[in-house]
Amino acid sequence: MTALLPIRTGIGFDTHAFAPADSGRKMMMACLEWPGEVGLEGHSDADVAAHACCDALLAAASLGDLGTNFGTSRPEWSGASGEALLRETVRLVEQAGYAIVNVSVQIIGERPRIGERRAEAEQRMSEVVGAPVSFAASTTDKLGFAGRSEGVAGIASALVQRIG
Repeated sequence: MTALLPIRTGIGFDTHAFAPADSGRKMMMACLEWPGEVGLEGHSDADVAAHACCDALLAAASLGDLGTNFGTSRPEWSGASGEALLRETVRLVEQAGYAIVNVSVQIIGERPRIGERRAEAEQRMSEVVGAPVSFAASTTDKLGFAGRSEGVAGIASALVQRIG
């Protein structure tokens, strides 16, 4: 087996459907609550930004994926916040001997509208991760499930560096 390179990248993806409007679920995105928005369905709080970030970090450190670490077979993570999952992911990545260099997260969907809270989202996720996190959003020009406002997707890339 080849020795692990000192710098590694990972890609993560997550998607969740919108919950029924009367479900009472809160919209959580980038470790923030988005008042006035319909929440997403999920085993946890369905924070697609945090989940995609977790997935990318786990991939970069060769630690599996979101489902392996926090999936429905793990009842202790039922209802967990994206922040809690992200903090545990950071702990696992650091325990595996990696420092997080940066993460980039892209949300794909018609809502919530990210623009006015982008800086707040970047700051919050950066605080949780302990490294710079960039946060952006895009629509699909009304194409597919995201364009029909049936759900939201998130994709992330992460860069980690071996320490020690």
